[in-house]
Amino acid sequence: MENPVDPSPNQSIDDATVRAAASGDRSARRDIYEQTSPRVYRLMVRMVGQQDADDLTQQTFVQAFGKISQFSGEAKFETWLYRLATNEALQHLRREKHRRTKDLVVEPATQPTDSVEQNEREAVVRQALEAIDPELRAIFTLKEESGLSYHEIAVTLGIPEGTVGSRLNRARRELRRVIEASWK
Repeated sequence: MENPVDPSPNQSIDDATVRAAASGDRSARRDIYEQTSPRVYRLMVRMVGQQDADDLTQQTFVQAFGKISQFSGEAKFETWLYRLATNEALQHLRREKHRRTKDLVVEPATQPTDSVEQNEREAVVRQALEAIDPELRAIFTLKEESGLSYHEIAVTLGIPEGTVGSRLNRARRELRRVIEASWK
């Protein structure tokens, strides 16, 4: 799933599509997958890294379609799906206790200076995200990468909305601390 393009970043899955998918309609399931998999994939890349993102994205959809009849409709379908994806990523991180090897930096001679600097900044942020607590990483990623509201994050993670705000602030402080430490 190399660099998927999200054809409908703001489009939401409607109730009829969810009901059809729950009843086994393959076309509805394909529509859900095509509309949401790029966003789930991006979440996985931020949570677990690119190496495991494909497998965990697929596992999320296997779970989602296996449990779709349990979707109550109280929240948006995407929020429910993000909860499954986040739980899958957190379980993976708990199972895999070892640290990931750091990404190789692209040789400066192969790219223009601006691109190299952008790659280096992105690598620093990726490494900083990997260094903070997975729960904080999940909240930060859901807010900053996926654009979920505090309420949607609270529903996704099953925590109070106030806790989302305090953990998001803590995640930002931790990221700042890790990034500043890497510059020294």
